[in-house]
Amino acid sequence: MGVFGLREEEIKHAIKVLGREPNDLEWSVISVIWSEHCSYKHSRKYLKEFLTKAEWVEQGPGENAGIINLGDGYRIVFKIESHNHPSAVEPFQGAATGVGGIVRDILALGARPIALLDSLRFGPLNKGRNKYLFEGVVGGISFYGNCIGVPVVGGEIVFEECYSSNPLVNVMCIGLLTPDQKSYRGRAEGEGNLLLLVGAKTGRDGLQGASFASEKLDEEVHKKRPSVQVGDPFLGKLLIEACLEAASLDGIIGIQDLGAAGLVSALSESARRGKSGVELILDNVPQREENMSAEEILLSESQERMLLVVRPEKIDKVIEVFRKWDLEASIIGKVISKERFVVYFKGEKIVDLPTELLVEGSLIFDPPYTPYEVPSISSDLYNSIKEEHIANFVEVLVEDLLIKESIYRKYDYSVQTNTILPPGLGDSAVLRIKGTNKGIAITTDGNGRYCYLDPRKGAIYSVAEACRNILCVGGRPLGITDGLNFGDPSDPKVFYQFREVVKGINLASRVLEIPVVSGNVSFYNGQGENTIYPTPIIGMVGILEDINYLITPGFKKPGNLVYLIGDLSWLSLGGSRFIKDIFNKVVGDVPWVDLIWERKLKLFWEEIRKEKGILLSAHDVSEGGLLATFLEMAFWGNRGVRVDLPDDKIEYLVGEGSGIVVEVEREGEREFLERLGKYALKAIKIGEVTDNEFVISPYIKTTLSELFKRR
Repeated sequence: MGVFGLREEEIKHAIKVLGREPNDLEWSVISVIWSEHCSYKHSRKYLKEFLTKAEWVEQGPGENAGIINLGDGYRIVFKIESHNHPSAVEPFQGAATGVGGIVRDILALGARPIALLDSLRFGPLNKGRNKYLFEGVVGGISFYGNCIGVPVVGGEIVFEECYSSNPLVNVMCIGLLTPDQKSYRGRAEGEGNLLLLVGAKTGRDGLQGASFASEKLDEEVHKKRPSVQVGDPFLGKLLIEACLEAASLDGIIGIQDLGAAGLVSALSESARRGKSGVELILDNVPQREENMSAEEILLSESQERMLLVVRPEKIDKVIEVFRKWDLEASIIGKVISKERFVVYFKGEKIVDLPTELLVEGSLIFDPPYTPYEVPSISSDLYNSIKEEHIANFVEVLVEDLLIKESIYRKYDYSVQTNTILPPGLGDSAVLRIKGTNKGIAITTDGNGRYCYLDPRKGAIYSVAEACRNILCVGGRPLGITDGLNFGDPSDPKVFYQFREVVKGINLASRVLEIPVVSGNVSFYNGQGENTIYPTPIIGMVGILEDINYLITPGFKKPGNLVYLIGDLSWLSLGGSRFIKDIFNKVVGDVPWVDLIWERKLKLFWEEIRKEKGILLSAHDVSEGGLLATFLEMAFWGNRGVRVDLPDDKIEYLVGEGSGIVVEVEREGEREFLERLGKYALKAIKIGEVTDNEFVISPYIKTTLSELFKRR
């Protein structure tokens, strides 16, 4: 590694393109904007493969977030982003500022943030540090989200040993644009237009945060605390309201969040998008600490700051809005026609670099990759499965439901009064869009074990499962935002995982016609030999054109029929939670995913969801197999179930794979089967809903009262 955290070849490349040796401050600017976190130098070649367009996509990748059109002038803005490294060092602030950052990404497009989801990975809680990280992260997310009035409506949480040294904290935010709202982009254009920095004053917190997020953690993680930003959610709430009010005025050209790399990233990227340049006067940046150097001001990642590009004749009215909300609003420079990033400090020009060099000029790295073999499930392991293992697994799944319920209680999911289906009560959260009969379904999904065993199949499965989650509540899937979490890309096995995961997401996205409109890549997760599983998180948004299409979770009425749409033979122990939790092994072949079948299922559901009363409840088969599916539907609906599996193959009980369990009224059975036949789909009648009895023959016979006695 060369100076300023750059490789020797990057240093030579910068000098060659620039035609001179940059000064020390310019090297700092180049190094932070060329960090992995900002430049995507290991990933952007492959991300270009994604399907990103559809007739309902208004904005795809390349901006702060993606936009999909719901019709009638309503648009949803959404993105997922990670804050892994900061959360490993300072879990409360790392998670809290992760929420703040993703909220401002949505705000940058002019949308009101209306919901948050989190996708979390930790090591086992029986280890002290893991519990500390877990409690800090959950506390940080709930604190920031609750204080700014944006509900946390869903998500997922997984505990695996590989995440002990480096938890994964991915947060997804959803925003709404109504017919009377204009959408914005992060663009600086129009010579002479003014650069207005609004929100918090700039401090020394978060220095080199982008570089910190682009390197491997080491044993001395606590020394990296100065790289972690510090959030102020109360100021963040004011910033939301002020920005939305200002966005309703004429004269604003563009809006950009200040996140990773601070002013450097915000200004250079905005200028590049607008095919312009910027001239920055650092002395005009409001500072909350004395004697800050030019480098500190430029690279600070202080939170709760936004950049607005404003026409000069409208600047006073815009500033007036922020002053009304008791926020700083300072003119820090202007847009210039020459495509350069120019910085002045104390009367001297201290930086003068081409925006093309900064934003698109980094070298692209395409390191070697190596496939690897994983162990299969041995006959000895298979034959060692006993009845007590099943009983133990039931206890694990019930405990998991109770833990998740306790987490959701810490989140205020009812604020803004849009939440129809709250967290922990189904496959997706559902929000109403006030003033219409529309609703949106949102979910996050990912399976690191599957992606370790077979990265491509695991990624395909994650997309397909997210799609099924949207279907299960009556939604029509429209768009994906992906959070891609990996280890060190210089490791050939890790880069193989990354390449294969991207291929899997791309294939599933194209077959299912659900484009990728935004996302985030996080490399260098792990510490020493403790490398994380490749963990792509799929955030997905769908629409309910009529809220009456909603399929609420949980069994409804004793006597109703229970069907499995799919095939029992697809269920597999490979990579299953049962084998991991009971035998502490991650082995076997990942469950097969038939994307053509998944596409047919999507088309079938598009039709049947509009028929009220045919499907009364639905839940996809995922982690924990049919056992987990039945336990969750019973837990959510406070109704039991009696199931007769065709034989005693353990895969039928705890194996995982594609499939959806549905509850059908006897009167609607015929129509249900006829609609299935139209799409050449099969379903197996496997039981019926009961009042309190919980029976899965030939394995389990108990009651809800006994199962959930600690609830």
